[in-house]
Amino acid sequence: MKQFNMWCKAALLGLAVCAAPLALAAEKIWIDVRSAEEFQAGHLKDALNIPHTEIAAKISAVTQDKNAEIQLYCRSGRRSGLAEAELKKLGFTNVHNAGGYEALKAAAEKSGQPE
Repeated sequence: MKQFNMWCKAALLGLAVCAAPLALAAEKIWIDVRSAEEFQAGHLKDALNIPHTEIAAKISAVTQDKNAEIQLYCRSGRRSGLAEAELKKLGFTNVHNAGGYEALKAAAEKSGQPE
């Protein structure tokens, strides 16, 4: 099971790296900073998964544009706040803590947009 979990994490990172050109073309880059397991249980449409503890090491696979608009979210907003602070320390200027997944999902459903 441990080997399967490691494979899943590697596959998710690979997806994030493959999706990077798409994220560069997007108006906003949405990053879910929860664990891979939380991400698999549900996430916003087009969001990438980079756990908050790995954001500094893996953000360059998503964008190197320090002015790119980056929206971060997690379960409650705490981990996305930590990730926001880390990215700002790295020089990213347009980073936002969007808060918790459930609230964002509810807002998307209310506005008629797919999650």
